Amino acid sequence: MKTLWPVAVVIALLLLWGSLFYVDERELAIKFQFGEIIESNYAPGIHLKWPLMQNVRKFDKRILTIDAKEESFFTGEKKDLIVDSYVKWRIRDVGEYYKATGGDEMRAGNLLYQTIKTGLREEFGKRTIQEVVAGDRSEIMGITTEQAKKKAETLGIEVVDVRVKRIEYPPGVSASVYNRMRTERERVARDFRSKGAESAERIRADADRQSKVTLAEAYRDSEVVRGEGDAKSADIYSRTFGKNRDFYRFYRSMDAYKKTFSGKEDVLLLQPNSEFFRYFNDARGKQ
Repeated sequence: MKTLWPVAVVIALLLLWGSLFYVDERELAIKFQFGEIIESNYAPGIHLKWPLMQNVRKFDKRILTIDAKEESFFTGEKKDLIVDSYVKWRIRDVGEYYKATGGDEMRAGNLLYQTIKTGLREEFGKRTIQEVVAGDRSEIMGITTEQAKKKAETLGIEVVDVRVKRIEYPPGVSASVYNRMRTERERVARDFRSKGAESAERIRADADRQSKVTLAEAYRDSEVVRGEGDAKSADIYSRTFGKNRDFYRFYRSMDAYKKTFSGKEDVLLLQPNSEFFRYFNDARGKQ
């Protein structure tokens, strides 16, 4: 009896250990009995099962991603496009999920993505490239998501989101499209440059015209001022001459001497009794 007690305790512990299972918050669990589903959708925590007779399978409760390979779709213009998309999903009803897919995540993803791929092909086929790329992408995603949700209900799955990551031409077509786009951009750039050069010439011509007009007006004004100054100067000279004729003659003679002999090499050949030397011979200017 003493030797049987330890064995009994060990067996009891094993049975207790085999009758308990733990469900994490990030998991969903199904309990089977001889391969038949007995219970599912357990709350997080510790639960009981019959050892040996029953077993438990667990599945990821978090949002999962199907990042499928690139697919080739034709637009309404019969243009080939390479589309890269993905879908976010999670298990809604673990019992239905297991019955529909056998609990195989890869199989579930393939079944779901077939529906999404079919929806995308139909929607791309209704639209032009411009509408697909620039205008109707959100609408396409909305329609495809709704179609995927209906299919997902039969699989016990909830579709969270469907997105297109990238749309581009096939490699052979991309080069010609890019070259055409580059040619178009270069044409637009040349057009802008020619318009810029035309505007620059127009601005430069206008600036030159304004400069000439300004210089002409300034010259005109300066001549007017100079004429007025000469008139005032002549008037001052005439009035001064009228007040003191002898001083005026003396001043004019001194000014003439200064201008005539301004350089060391200046030479003037005149007779000594010339009118020019009047004040050289007599300070009072008498001949």
